[in-house]
Parts: sequence; C-alpha cells; structure tokens
Amino acid sequence: MGFAIQYPLFSYPKNPSNINSKDNHKIFSEVSSDISRIQLSDGEIHYLYWFIQGSIMVPNIRRRLRRAWGFCERHAWGYILVEVAFCRGFMHGASLLYEDLLFLGLSAFNIKGPLKNWRVMKNLISRGPCPMCEMGFGPYSKGIVRSEIIERGRDITELYALARKTETYWEKTICGRCTGNKSDNRCRRHLIEDISNGLTDQLSNNKALIDYIYCHISLYHRSFRLEFQGSQTEEDMSALISAVGWCSGWKTFLSIYGKNDLLRTNESKTNNSGSNA
Repeated sequence: MGFAIQYPLFSYPKNPSNINSKDNHKIFSEVSSDISRIQLSDGEIHYLYWFIQGSIMVPNIRRRLRRAWGFCERHAWGYILVEVAFCRGFMHGASLLYEDLLFLGLSAFNIKGPLKNWRVMKNLISRGPCPMCEMGFGPYSKGIVRSEIIERGRDITELYALARKTETYWEKTICGRCTGNKSDNRCRRHLIEDISNGLTDQLSNNKALIDYIYCHISLYHRSFRLEFQGSQTEEDMSALISAVGWCSGWKTFLSIYGKNDLLRTNESKTNNSGSNA
C-alpha cells in the first residue's frame, strides 16, 4: 500500500471558493449537471488532498498509476476536480502524470509485424486496479479532514471554468462510444473493446488523436518551467481534460459539466462503432 505525505509542500491561496458560494449557485442553476456522480466522500477528498501535495511523486504510487492507466473513471475525474479546486490553474502535477500516461499510449502503438491490432490492444489493457479503489476508497469512505477542505474539494467552480474556457478544443477529442455518436475517436477502454470485437482494423486515426493530445499536454507541462511561464495556450490546457477522458472515459465528466445532451442512453455496436467498423 502506498503512503501519503502528511505535510503541505506548497501553500494554497487564502480565502478558497466555497461550495455554497454565489458562483457555485449560479453554475448549479445554469447547468443541468449530475454532480451526484462525482460527489466525493470525505475519505476520497482526504486522500486526494495529500496526493496532490506530494504523494503523486511516490515511486510505488506512480508505478501503480502507470499499470492502471491512471485511476478509474470516478477517481480520475475526482482527482482533476480536487486538483483544480485547490491549485487554481497550477495543474503541474496533473500535467506531469498525464503526459507520462499519454507517452505510454504512444508507445503502445509503436509495433511492427503481424497481429498489430491485437498487440496494441494488449498494451492498452490495464495491468492493475485503480490505486484508490484498491485501497478501499469509494463513495462512503470516511476521513478525518477539516470541513473547509471537504467543501473546497467538492467545489466544481474551477473545473467548470477550465472546461468552459477550453471547450472548443477538448470537445473534438471526445470518444464516440462514450457519447454514442458516429465520431471515430475512441477512449482507451472503448478502443480495446472495438479491437476485441473486430470493429476496427485501422488504428491510424486513434494514434493521431493520442499524438495530438500528447503534443499539447507536453506544451502545457513545459509551461510550468520558469523559462516557459505563460507560454501555454487554451488548446494546451484543454489537453489535460482530453487526456483524462482518453485514459479513463468521458461520461462522468460530461455529466458533471452538463453535457448530458451528448450522451445517448440506448447505445449499440451498430451506432457506436464509428466509420472504421
């Protein structure tokens, strides 16, 4: 089991936004989001609070994250929610983690020889469980954490602002199977399903998608270096959302953000296989 570093490595801005703030009430009134899908428990917030302050760099935890392609869908978006709520745009840890995972994604496609699709699929399959699920964290986990941290960890204001600011770019990378439309894009999990079911024989579009996301998340990560401060664009920032969606899936995020109109409940292989089916 990994451990959490129990001291802050950097301080957060004072007067954090509150879950009951006017900004949050305005967002909840305007957006038909299903926030219950990502209502983090006290235990989850407690873990993620220390994770973003240093545990993300613990070698054992990083190895487990690589084996699992990050977190499960719930905990992946929960992590981004907590990080953006506390760090206010200073998403250095998340950009580092997902640049690492997207590099693994690119490496998974660098295969030559016979049975290429099946070998790519094998590379993309998780080799371990979600680290947070494995440690028993879930919707009912308990944790000893101050009430103001709980409130801030559940505050969607910053996540919504980031998503709204970069929507033009990440919307083009959404998985067609997650939304039930005819887009050729596939998240990692649905690409595995498509290959397994023989629904795709061309991987060039999916590799190009990962190339695009990796390029921009690398630029976003680079912008945290002193000599490149301020060089990031909205397209670079959007790559973080795209990377999480590709690794873990899009449905939870789209529900939180209020894009339920993109989700089709009656999915079928015929409607969701895309043009490569």
